[in-house]
This record gives sequence, structure tokens and C-alpha cells, in this order.
Amino acid sequence: MGICTQEYWKFAYICDKMDAGFFYWPACSACFYMKYETVLERQIGEMKNITVKDIVNATGGFLLCGDEDTPITGLCIDSRKAQAGDLFIPLLGNKVDGHRFIEPAMERASATLTSEHDNVVISEKPFIRVDDTMKALQAIGKDIRGRYDIPYIGVTGSVGKTTTREMIAAAVGTGRHCFQTNGNENSQIGVPMTLSRMTDGYDAAVIEMGISEPGQMEILSDIVRPSICVVTMIGVAHIEFMKTQENIRDEKLSIVNHMKENGLLLLNGDDPLLREIKDDMSCQTLTFGIDEVCDFQGSDVQCGEQGMEFDCTHNGETVHVVMDVLGKHNVRNALAGIAVAYQLGIPMATAAKAFEHFEGQRQRIIRMENRYTILDDTYNASPDSMKASIDVLCDLDCKGKKYAVLADMNELGDDSVSYHRQIGEYLRDKKIDEVIVVGEKALDIKKALDECDTKYAKTFSFMDNEEVALYLMAIMKPEDIVLLKGSNSMKLNEIVKILTN
Repeated sequence: MGICTQEYWKFAYICDKMDAGFFYWPACSACFYMKYETVLERQIGEMKNITVKDIVNATGGFLLCGDEDTPITGLCIDSRKAQAGDLFIPLLGNKVDGHRFIEPAMERASATLTSEHDNVVISEKPFIRVDDTMKALQAIGKDIRGRYDIPYIGVTGSVGKTTTREMIAAAVGTGRHCFQTNGNENSQIGVPMTLSRMTDGYDAAVIEMGISEPGQMEILSDIVRPSICVVTMIGVAHIEFMKTQENIRDEKLSIVNHMKENGLLLLNGDDPLLREIKDDMSCQTLTFGIDEVCDFQGSDVQCGEQGMEFDCTHNGETVHVVMDVLGKHNVRNALAGIAVAYQLGIPMATAAKAFEHFEGQRQRIIRMENRYTILDDTYNASPDSMKASIDVLCDLDCKGKKYAVLADMNELGDDSVSYHRQIGEYLRDKKIDEVIVVGEKALDIKKALDECDTKYAKTFSFMDNEEVALYLMAIMKPEDIVLLKGSNSMKLNEIVKILTN
């Protein structure tokens, strides 16, 4: 893994405390890793110099009771996790109204928002009346963002947001103290919550920005106001709500609507939907990619047993990059990281060093000693990301058999059957020994593959994750490899837990 042993236990403690997946930041000249407490204590620091009065001003709210000078050191949307110094924000969910939990939250929290209380509340602690608690949360996030005059990098796209964000943060981290989104907090709620954890000491921030419906990116762009915007790829995730890929692209590109003056847009030049609009953008726009001619050009891509190697060329300068992760798609993600770092004044050769021991949150290779190898990509799935994972499985050296466990891909709308069948057709010529599908929708993967009369894969179907795990444990041998990929709601991580235990 490559860790700084002197700081490992500090790192492990903070990760456990935060329930987050931080990766390793290159910097230490002795062991090539930054002292973990420097980065991680910043990441979990408290909000600075914010009071109830600031919250009232940011939200346009009205203080019903309590002291306006009460300090606020954090935001909380889960009453069970409320702490002293927190501002509790009761959100209206699909099933539960957070206002029901104001009383238990205020046993520990220092203040609360409310959109239900119209009159004076008898409480020593501040109650702040707002019209809409969700909009108030977003206004607070925007206010906090405005307190830090540093470059903000906004990352969006249908596929690869999280890994690209992590790679950008790693590359930028070679030359700056870089803050980044915690976990998958990339939504209308997650982005302002991420920004609430911003503290002094950073000189760059990478913010992941995810959407599922029209109009959401406009809101996020206004909150983050990025200096650099990165769009990874336009796929079909959330097409159920967006209707067409062109609509998805246009919604993603509204990330630039509130971009800082003289900002930069970085596009995946290998994506035809992005490439075709490059010259139509009113802002400065550069591209990164492998297959097409791009401003940050990847070439001579090689796949090894442990990772990837490639060359990155920009403005006549070429650097060789070695990565500790697999997949051609990750080469593009790394190119985005190098491109952003370069725009912030970090030499490409320096930024490239970040990937030698990079370990992201999403795709994990778990090598079970004297047993099989697990390619765990269970977090989520779309047609594009599933194809990329299949390619990684095929590229891995394997003396045994290769198995692919593929589950339903959700939110694909009326064309769901077609997208699942595309995966089956994609598998036809892939050298995979068995394809195991899980779920009703994934049956169309099996049907399409069976109709292709492939000479490689046998196909099986299951509806229960435990049955899949028991089947794999019964047939898999040392030196075999299994890929697990599906939408998060399919809970394939349950199979991983059984296989690893």
C-alpha cells in the first residue's frame, strides 16, 4: 500500500472518527507522504468565526430567541449526531420532516433553523426562522465559500466524478494544501455540508458536484462559484429524469454559469458530446484525453499487473506517469488531475508523482491471501462505468478463471432494457469465464449475451446476494478473479463482505 509508518496510527484513528476514506498525500521527502495529522486535522476542523448573527444574515432569517453572538462551529442535519456548537438544520425529506427532531437535537446542538415556528420560542438557545430550511442550508454553504479567497475546482460528469475529484486533489496536493469533498457529499445537501467543513489553512479546494434533475447544477454552481470546472464524461446516469444525453450535457455544463471571471473549463476530449461543443463555449476551454487530439494528451498507455503507465504531453512538454490503479478510464482521470494542477502553477512532473501510490475510494482490488482476488466496484453503476470495469477485469493478468457479477443499473428510464442488453453484447468477445447477473433488470444482460452465442462466458442468474456469495465460495479457487459491479441499491457490497470474511 505504501504508507508512512510513523503516522499510520494517527491516520487510522482519524479515519475511524470521520468514517471517511482519505487517501495518501505525497509530500514527505523521506517516505513520500505528508504527515497525516496536518492534512486530516484541517479536513475535520471547525467552522471559524461564525455566529448566529452571521447565519441570520446569510439566510435572510429572523432570530426568534437566543443570543445572536452564539458561536457556530458546525452544521448538523441528523439529530442523532448533534454536538455542542452545531447549528441543527431540520430538512423536509420524502418520508420524514426534520422538524420532528428539533427537541432531541437541541439537547446538544447550540442553535437550530426552523420553518415551522412563527412566534417567539421559549428557549435559551437560538431559534432562527427561515422560509425554507433547504435553501437556508445552501445559503449558508455559499456564505462560507465566500469567506475563503482560494481557487475552487468544481468536478461534475455522469461517470468518474469521485475518482477524478480524488486524483485532482492528489495532484494539487503536491503543491498546495488541498481541501476536498468528503465521501460522496456531492448533492444539493452534500455540497453545502462539505463547504461547512472548510477551515483556514487551505489554498485550494476540489468540490464534487452531482445532479439528478434539471436545474440542480445552477444551484450548485451559484454556491461553489468555481475557478476551474472539470466535466468527466456524459453518460446515461439519471437519463430517466433528464430524457436525453444532450440534456444531461447541457445541465452539467451549467456548472460554468457562476464560474469566476477568467475561469477555465476542462473537458474530456474523448467524449464526443463534449468535444462537439468545445468551440461553442464562451469561457476558456481546454481538453484532456487519450483517443483524440487534446490539450493534455495521454499516449503510449500501458497496462500492467499493478497499474497503468502513460505519457502526458502539454505545450510540447512530456512527462511519464506511473499509476497504482488500473483502467484506461483512470488515465483520463489522472490527465484531468495533472491539467488542474498545472493551471495552479504546479509542474506536470510534480503533479504526476501523486499517482504512484494513489488509492481511491471506488474501485478496490482485494487480494485474499492463498485465495481469490476481488475487484470491488460495488458503489454504483451506469452502462459506461460497467463497460470500464469489464475492461479492467479483462486487462488483469490471471492464471485462474475470471468471473463477473453484474447487477441491475437503475435510473435508466424507458431504455433500461436496451442499456442492459448493450452490456450483454459488449461481453460477447470478452475473455470472461462466467457472467453472473443479479436482479430482474440484469436478466437482460444474460439474455443478450446468450443470444450472442459467445465462445467464452457461461451465464448464470441469481436474485439473492447471499446465494451469489455462497456459489462463488464453492467454485472459486486461488488465482481466480471476480468483478462485482451494480447500482448501489443492489447492495453487492454484501457479497464482498461475505467473500472477505
